[in-house]
Amino acid sequence: MSVKNLIVDKDNVNRRLDNYLLSIFKDLPRSKIYSMIRKGEIRVNSGRTKPLYKIKINDSIRIPPYLKFNSNNQENISSKIIDIFKSKLLYEDNNYIILNKPSGIVVHSGSNNNYGAINIIRSLFGKNVDLCHRLDKATSGCLVFAKNKTALRFFNKNLAIRDNNLKKTYIAILKGAIKKDIFIESNINTSKKNSMLHKVNIDILNGKLAKSLFRPILKLNKSTLTEIDIYSGRTHQIRVQADSINHNIANDIKYGDMDFNKFIQKSRIKSMALHAKTISFKDEYDKSIDIEAPLEESFTDLIDYLN
Repeated sequence: MSVKNLIVDKDNVNRRLDNYLLSIFKDLPRSKIYSMIRKGEIRVNSGRTKPLYKIKINDSIRIPPYLKFNSNNQENISSKIIDIFKSKLLYEDNNYIILNKPSGIVVHSGSNNNYGAINIIRSLFGKNVDLCHRLDKATSGCLVFAKNKTALRFFNKNLAIRDNNLKKTYIAILKGAIKKDIFIESNINTSKKNSMLHKVNIDILNGKLAKSLFRPILKLNKSTLTEIDIYSGRTHQIRVQADSINHNIANDIKYGDMDFNKFIQKSRIKSMALHAKTISFKDEYDKSIDIEAPLEESFTDLIDYLN
């Protein structure tokens, strides 16, 4: 694959490099853009630069050959996937769309994924749709999209779990018996430099504060069906904290318990048992939006298997 170059025109002069690239590659998360700039995969006038660099007219921006300029990637999405996503729509108004995201689908496309949830939703609702937040690939459940920039800015600037005006509840199958509520308050370190195997981890001295409440709701064989309220939104928060108390999530490949996952293998169910069950917030017009996402069939089948 040949190297690609973008030449800055007068309409984009003095824009930040990161914002310029995000306007072109709408499916890429900002973290991916920053990573490519940091690694030197993206260069300006053949030299390394920084995300905040103000681009100039006729600047030549080198783009990695694996990136596609077609931001929607619609040609890679089968009609079967489109139909599945249509059936997973939970809510729509003039500003927001809420999807019951299937497990196994990334939210953004990337070098290893031809399309993500955002591509599929844009194919249905138009290219102006943006993600309001993210879910892990293996996590199913409530995922919010904004139909316009005004709604996106409102969601990002005015709604926060820490301020209690954005509420999220998850449900999971956890290893072992949990007999009472467990409140976890711990620092989570997302720095890959300080964690083994590139995992985020519990770090008493460093990291960012994360708070979660684990509430057991059903005793299962060698496991517990548990609801989790989160009071912060850290990377892999529930998975890391579940691991820290030795109640790992079923079928979690990265943070799970190997023996517990082997025990579950007999069920032939491979999906991770973590689901974003509900999301609640008020929009800029003070309208309450309270949505609950039904569990996937694989999740309910695993409950039946372990019950």
